[in-house]
Amino acid sequence: MKKLLKCSACGEYTLKNVHCERQTASAHPPKYSPIDKWAKYRRLEKFGKE
Repeated sequence: MKKLLKCSACGEYTLKNVHCERQTASAHPPKYSPIDKWAKYRRLEKFGKE
């Protein structure tokens, strides 16, 4: 079964690996883990503070 992908250029959802002549990315978030040693760094990049 193929997963839903999202085009980074136009924001449309597709099942193709290439859309708008660019590589598509997964539309699903990564799995959650309470023992995530990199969560602090993702929050810093997204929000800019702890």
